[in-house]
Amino acid sequence: MRNGPTILHLDMDAFYASAEQAAKPSLRGKAVVVGGLGPRGVVATASYEARRFGVHSAMPMGQARRLAPHAAYLVPRFRLYREISEQVMGLLRGLSPLVEPLSLDEAFVDLEAGEVAWDEASAEAVGHRLRADIRRVTGLTGSVGLAASKMLAKIASEEAKPDGLVLIRPGTERGLLGPKSVRILPGVGPATGDHLRRAGILTVAEIAGAGEDELVRLLGKSHGAHLYAMALAHDDRPVVAERDSKSVSVEDTYDVDIHERVRVRAEVQRLADRCVERLRAAERSGRTVVLKVRRYDFSTLTRSETLRGPTDDPGVVREAAARLLESVDTTGGVRLLGVGVSGLADYTQEDLFAQAAAAEEDRPAGEAVGAGEEPVAAVEVAAEPVPERRWMAGHDVRHAEYGPGWVQGSGLGRVTVRFETPYAAGPGRVRTFLVDDPSLEPGEPLPLVEPGAGRGEAEA
Repeated sequence: MRNGPTILHLDMDAFYASAEQAAKPSLRGKAVVVGGLGPRGVVATASYEARRFGVHSAMPMGQARRLAPHAAYLVPRFRLYREISEQVMGLLRGLSPLVEPLSLDEAFVDLEAGEVAWDEASAEAVGHRLRADIRRVTGLTGSVGLAASKMLAKIASEEAKPDGLVLIRPGTERGLLGPKSVRILPGVGPATGDHLRRAGILTVAEIAGAGEDELVRLLGKSHGAHLYAMALAHDDRPVVAERDSKSVSVEDTYDVDIHERVRVRAEVQRLADRCVERLRAAERSGRTVVLKVRRYDFSTLTRSETLRGPTDDPGVVREAAARLLESVDTTGGVRLLGVGVSGLADYTQEDLFAQAAAAEEDRPAGEAVGAGEEPVAAVEVAAEPVPERRWMAGHDVRHAEYGPGWVQGSGLGRVTVRFETPYAAGPGRVRTFLVDDPSLEPGEPLPLVEPGAGRGEAEA
């Protein structure tokens, strides 16, 4: 381990829920739960107001509703969360070339590598400045932990929540860890915790006192030795700037099984487009398209097709996913669909001539395409009924007269919208429309901080 607390761990506070509260003035200071809203949904994030009722991440949504029936329940808006995450990660990369993202809202930073901190005072100053920059740029808060190792920095950030900073001074680690529960150590989940409890080991100090041989006997050589080292505050893991992703995928679980083949095809096309968006955001291309289908009886089928070269073309991915779907029987109903791309590359090498040749091979013998001929597939798609628009609670909308707002709820052919923006001083007005009102359209997320706000302060 290093001599100074120059590894920083940032964890945004109740990220999804805090973003929704910042975007919706009417929800500020109130209990907000973000996740899947159907009977199979789970909680992704709960605001601190909701946590006081016992709601927490990974809890079944039905249980959350029983604990906090008056909370606001919203579906996630991952586009907004990714945009905020990019802003935060940009601030972190301004501190060091070694930034290790763990998720959209969490990352390690090696401050020594960026030559911005070398001791306690400089590290603490960087941490305070980072928290202020995050609030200025995003309007949200994050908690910062500083220590000489990744394990301790993460423990420190947890101690700092919400909206705080904790620095663990080198030399104090054993005393800090000793009285804490074994569950605070990485790698100790419910099963390992129960195993240790049955052996009479409840605290980190008791792990250290048991000795490495006893831990190996209880948990096996690798896990036991690793846990013993952590209990002694020994953690030499470096901050790794890049994690090579092997695939990019998206999937959706549906509250009610989908039976209509038209709807299934439309969902697969939509997922393919979302997958390509993520692929392009990562500046990657892929060679293999994968379709995942979980049917009504929980059986899961996976189909894949390898292309002639890597691609990030949405049309190519959509067509491949549609071909894969044709080999899957969905008549009994579908509860989950997913589209992914694997075999990733840092470049796109479209073999257009090969694709054209493949298309000709698939065409029935004797069939020709004239200059003005309309493809058969296009005629078939145009003839299919368009699925009814679904208005999900929390999603952005825009009305031709009233401007931007968000969906509070929908049902019985109507949708209720609250018209407000992140920059409003108070809650906006609520109006109700027919679900097919032509003046109401899906909207785009607005930045949480009004463009230009805080710029003068930053320049000063």
